[in-house]
Amino acid sequence: MTGNINGSLNLIGYGLSAIGGAIGVGLVFAAYINGVARQPEAQRVLQPLAFLGLALTEALAILGLVFAFVLK
Repeated sequence: MTGNINGSLNLIGYGLSAIGGAIGVGLVFAAYINGVARQPEAQRVLQPLAFLGLALTEALAILGLVFAFVLK
């Protein structure tokens, strides 16, 4: 008796890309907090870079969601 697996592997791919996005956001803000802790006067320079990193990382996760539905 063989077992059938029903479903779509692209949803698993989206789950993996969402985990990657979460790890990426964590790394971006960990670096931001570390930089501000070392040089508080650089906060105004580092904050826009942190938000840019957040936006790019989340864009990749959203792109993974789009591909999961397009390839379905």
